[in-house]
Amino acid sequence: MNRPLNAVAAAAGLAAVGLVAAGCGSSPATPAKTITVTASPSTAPSTQPAGGTTSQPTSAPAGSSTAACLTRYLNGTTGPTQGTAGSVYVVIRFKNLNNVPCTLYGFPGVAQAAGTPVTDIGQPSAESTTTARELVTLPPGGYANATLQIVDAGNFPAAECTMKDATWLAVIPPNQQVPLYVSYKSTACKGTAKLLTVTAVRPGDGGSG
Repeated sequence: MNRPLNAVAAAAGLAAVGLVAAGCGSSPATPAKTITVTASPSTAPSTQPAGGTTSQPTSAPAGSSTAACLTRYLNGTTGPTQGTAGSVYVVIRFKNLNNVPCTLYGFPGVAQAAGTPVTDIGQPSAESTTTARELVTLPPGGYANATLQIVDAGNFPAAECTMKDATWLAVIPPNQQVPLYVSYKSTACKGTAKLLTVTAVRPGDGGSG
């Protein structure tokens, strides 16, 4: 005797569900792989100097494949000093402490400074018009130098210059933002008087002294 069509359809539907369930049980789905990506900033945050020392960013000439010298891989010292009427000229030396070459290009920024923490005094240096920029490559242990002119603070009226003792030169290498503190005693001006002019960096240690 034939079963009713509705019963046949119901039985077929249950069989189909059973096949699907059996298929799922025999072949469990493979969990998707999880890939974790940690994003890093492309440029580390820069440390700004406490005072007004500045070094104007200037790109090195095209075609240079050697990286710029970073402040943390440089040592700053003074070289020969020469006094003239109304000014003192002091050589500032940069030594490459890294084990790979690096380059300096342009003018450092310089300020007289004192205190703890070290704080700039007066106006930062101006760029000398007597020297042009040149790309200087420092091998490991190599030197570059610039010459700083310090005008006698006594040349300025009291309205422009309150004289202060300085014990440091805050020197920012070209195209950097963090200063080197170079021990050097001088008389600075707190005020609008501009005492400092600096040349572009040049190869070598600037002579003996």
